[in-house]
Amino acid sequence: MQDKPLLEVKVWGEFACFTRPEMKAERVTYPVMTPSAARGILEAIFWKPEFSWQIREIHVLNPIRHFSILRNEVNDKITISTVKSWVEKGGGYFADESKNRAQRHTLALRDVAYIIKAYIALKTTVNEPDIKYKEQFKRKVAKGQCYHRPYLGCREFASFFAQPDGNERPISHSDELGRILFDIDYEQGKSGRGRPVFFPAKLDNGVLKVDPELYEKEGQRCF
Repeated sequence: MQDKPLLEVKVWGEFACFTRPEMKAERVTYPVMTPSAARGILEAIFWKPEFSWQIREIHVLNPIRHFSILRNEVNDKITISTVKSWVEKGGGYFADESKNRAQRHTLALRDVAYIIKAYIALKTTVNEPDIKYKEQFKRKVAKGQCYHRPYLGCREFASFFAQPDGNERPISHSDELGRILFDIDYEQGKSGRGRPVFFPAKLDNGVLKVDPELYEKEGQRCF
């Protein structure tokens, strides 16, 4: 797998927030896109049950810039049964009339752009050649097609995407990023709760590399 060429896509947007899971109330972003966020973008563009995406590199194209915003948020989630009841009997939810609100700070990123490089890893039960899925992905990117609009960490921060033109260059910045989120490990046949998996990340001249062994460790069945 190491010798195969990587699939590439350029993504960018006005805002991004790749939230640190250790922060409870306030949202604080990692300085760069996480592998799980990159996988989510690729799945938004092209997903099939026959394969999974494995991220290898994330190139940071724009300088890392932060900004802070304050937002009103609702504390509780609305259940599906409540929504169904509104459909059948009428009613709804109006945030301005709710007392269950809170103001929260978000430390996010501004004017971001990345190149994601990844593999398509076919499941062992699939007999189709991987080139079939690679070409489908390339066509979707070329046409700007996707299953749903990709986003940069938070759904309100929409992402644009396109084929790299070959002139992109990562920033000349290196840094030890510490332990950042790799992905979520969901146990099969269990409650659906996931276990966060972290890895020691390093930005080397604007490039975040992901060790392939992270996808091969026993127990990480979601990858």
